[in-house]
Amino acid sequence: MSVHNRSRYGRYTGGPDPLAPPVDLAEALEAVAEDVMAGYSPRHALQEFLRRGGRSREGLDDLAGRVQQRRSDLLSRHRLDGTLSEVQKLLDTAVLEERKQLARDAMMDDTDRALREMQLQNLPKSTAAAVNELASYDWQSSTAREAYERIKDLLGREILDQRFAGMKQALEGATEEDRAAVAEMLQDLNELLDKHRRGEDADADFQEFMAKHGQFFPENPQSVEELIDALAQRAAAAQRMLRSMSAEQREELMRLSAQAFGSPELMAQLGQLDANLQALRPGEDWSGSERFEGEEGLGLGDGTGVLQDLAELDELAEQLSQSYNGSRLDDLDLDALARQLGQDAAVSARTLAEIEKAMHDGGFRRRGVDGDLRLSPQAMRRLGRSLLRDTAKQLSGRQGRRDTRVAGAAGEQTGSSRQWEFGDAEPWDVTRTITNAIRRTIADGGDPGRGLRLAVGDIEVTETEARTQAAVVLLADVSFSMAAEGRWVPMKRTALALHHLVTTRFRGDRLQLITFGRYAQSMDIGELTSLPALREQGTNLHHGLLLAGRFFRQHPSMQPVLLVVTDGEPTAHLLADGDSWFNWPPDQETIRVTIAELDRLGRAGTQATFFRLGDDPGLERFVQRMARRIDGRVVAPDAGDLGAAVVGEYLRAHFRGRPYDDADWAT
Repeated sequence: MSVHNRSRYGRYTGGPDPLAPPVDLAEALEAVAEDVMAGYSPRHALQEFLRRGGRSREGLDDLAGRVQQRRSDLLSRHRLDGTLSEVQKLLDTAVLEERKQLARDAMMDDTDRALREMQLQNLPKSTAAAVNELASYDWQSSTAREAYERIKDLLGREILDQRFAGMKQALEGATEEDRAAVAEMLQDLNELLDKHRRGEDADADFQEFMAKHGQFFPENPQSVEELIDALAQRAAAAQRMLRSMSAEQREELMRLSAQAFGSPELMAQLGQLDANLQALRPGEDWSGSERFEGEEGLGLGDGTGVLQDLAELDELAEQLSQSYNGSRLDDLDLDALARQLGQDAAVSARTLAEIEKAMHDGGFRRRGVDGDLRLSPQAMRRLGRSLLRDTAKQLSGRQGRRDTRVAGAAGEQTGSSRQWEFGDAEPWDVTRTITNAIRRTIADGGDPGRGLRLAVGDIEVTETEARTQAAVVLLADVSFSMAAEGRWVPMKRTALALHHLVTTRFRGDRLQLITFGRYAQSMDIGELTSLPALREQGTNLHHGLLLAGRFFRQHPSMQPVLLVVTDGEPTAHLLADGDSWFNWPPDQETIRVTIAELDRLGRAGTQATFFRLGDDPGLERFVQRMARRIDGRVVAPDAGDLGAAVVGEYLRAHFRGRPYDDADWAT
């Protein structure tokens, strides 16, 4: 006997896919960092990215636009007189068939025929009044009688469909027993809600109610509260639909409702249900209305469903706006979004929520000493790596690939080795490292044949010829003209790429970031990245050179390398009392003390490169004079090429003319 197991496969619908790869934060982090460097707070920058979305992903604004378009489509497509129109068609059919029968029946008394024709001829123009007048009419045509009875059946099913979605279809062709079951359900429901409304324990009653009438509630509520929520949302939408009709339409429906199933008791139970629900859920919108302007008529049940859709769309619009206190994308109702806009919208929203959560929980932001949120060191490393790769591509495209034989060079090997020290970039001496591990394992009583564990003390590196280490200063102009001319973010991107290169590939070097505006100050990369543009006049290169000289003196054994990024002549210098003297046009004393400080750096053997941004003739003359005084260089890149220019000059100074490989140091 063999047993065949059958499996069914389909789209996963249980929330976030457990097998899906982790969300890629690279694009989000770059976009957030770009805005942070432009002056936004990290929180604001993240919100802006979530609103814009990515290159291949919808953002919150796109989804909100689709929500509004869907709302507009519903209102412009539909009108609310579908039930009235359907009743009018049935009434016209009944009257027409009755007149045909009267004309055909030769045996009928002429006086009776004339009275009947007169009654049919003089029916009120109001559909509701005509239906009510014919309630006691003795139909001669069975076809006419059936059409008229269908009016009462239609009204009953539509009125129930307003409160219980799907009831119109479920009760089509219903028997008296089916209608009695509905009436019994309504009575039991009102008793349950009355008990709950009085504050009595109704849990057991709820379980009994669902066991008896659960087929009427496909939502499968699990508690009295869930049942009330589902019913109240539908009932409130029904009220809004009535208020959205014209006064004449509303009056017609109220008068017609008396004919629903021919049962006044049914209408009484529904009235009691509405009263209970309004008392239990007063926060629902019971009094709103909408303006429908389309051509597609809606019945009471379908119209109520559309009003529920509109309410759901309004709630989604609020969630997508993220404008309320404590808003998070976790608040988004993804099921509602899928219902209204499709599964693709839900996937986009879920991805955005995962990005937000990862940025919040993944350590990409931290509070500085001043309490403000900043990008964390982890975020800076990831961004720096990305920027450095971009810089490498620019350099490769501009200069071509270089010889890889001394990539990341530490000098020619001498044949000897030494113990590894922190910051060493030389290759391991594998033979000596393994030998050290074997000896240590034996000395500790272990068996090398059963496996080795390397310890830091085992590692030896290949000794090379002495390599000059560099003390590097990046002097960055932060005067307001840098921001005004669109050079603010490129300057920060340059600093971040250079910082990442030095701290990851050339750990033996030391890097100092110094900004100079009205005053100069040393900054770590996090401070520089989040530095806002200040409307402060002054380009105090003199103070920046003073701080650079102090840094070089702290590293006397290293080659001093000075990289100056500026878009203006010096207009300020530091006085003996620590104040900054500013003057425009540049004061001769400012020029004199700036050149004097540069000469000191030149006498100390500083390699200097000036990166001139902009086409100001005065600046061009000044930096050329400065470069000639200390045998330096001048580079005039576009703002977009600044990173590649600065990194390229650092590598040139570092390797002092030896070949190197872009791709290796950028990895």
